Amino acid sequence: MLEFDWDEENLQHIARHGVTATEVEYVLAHLTVDLGFQDWHESEERSSDAGATISGRILVVVTTERGFKTRVVTAYDAPSDVREKYRELMVS
Repeated sequence: MLEFDWDEENLQHIARHGVTATEVEYVLAHLTVDLGFQDWHESEERSSDAGATISGRILVVVTTERGFKTRVVTAYDAPSDVREKYRELMVS
């Protein structure tokens, strides 16, 4: 089971994108598509995945690992090309 590293900073950041922690946790607990984006920022590796919320909204979620917890860096509505890729891969 995933454990998350939430604080006011990342909760407020995703809220500015109209995303809730509940939506992000649902996405990451279910089937996601690795977008192949990995980056290093201030000595931590970040990766991005796309996945669907319980309502079917497709999100991009950028995370990093901190100890044994997953820290959400940002989450936002997936752009149309990512939504298409996600749906294509989920149907196959």
